[in-house]
Amino acid sequence: MKLNDYRIIPAEKPQQIVVLLHGVGADGKDLLDLGYRWQNTLPACVFVSPDAPHGYDMAPFGRQWFSLRDRTPQVMAAGMITNRPIVNEYINGLLAEFALPANKLALVGFSQGTMVSLDVGPRREDGLAGVLGYSGSLLSHKSLHAEIKSRAPVCLVHGLQDEVVPPDLARKAQEMLQAEAVPCEIHLQPNVGHSIDEGGIRIGAAFLQRILT
Repeated sequence: MKLNDYRIIPAEKPQQIVVLLHGVGADGKDLLDLGYRWQNTLPACVFVSPDAPHGYDMAPFGRQWFSLRDRTPQVMAAGMITNRPIVNEYINGLLAEFALPANKLALVGFSQGTMVSLDVGPRREDGLAGVLGYSGSLLSHKSLHAEIKSRAPVCLVHGLQDEVVPPDLARKAQEMLQAEAVPCEIHLQPNVGHSIDEGGIRIGAAFLQRILT
């Protein structure tokens, strides 16, 4: 399945790629502003933000990576598995298009996009530069031990007042990733709900600069 996407292409020859995976009910345009915010930090970076492959099944607009009608972890994890070949094909296509190695591509997710990023990243044969996840969780942890193939660094940023995805899930994600020897830092932001604040944007910029340059 080919994903529609939105792009910021640098004036100079691309040296890195950042893939932005949006949350449920949004679309690829939703996170593209992050790319504009990070252009000064990564002036040679391509920022791409694809639409999730499925229409949002609880509203007449928006996209989703998997359904949230049934929120039991097993059902959501099963739904997410269907995205692995789609996201991997998309990533491989970008690497071929811009003639860059996998260690020059980072995944950035928000909410459901973080769940997808944390599911795909560690299972990639040739790895990635890293994963930056906002307001998300690790759903497929039970199978990760048997399926992990790479250990690129992870940075989790989560609001302490998140009313949608509790911050305890970020703490648990960090514990589970570290148990698999994945370097994982966490930043819990006071007075922040289910969103990305200015502090989170700065944390993300520093992490991406560190892993991509």
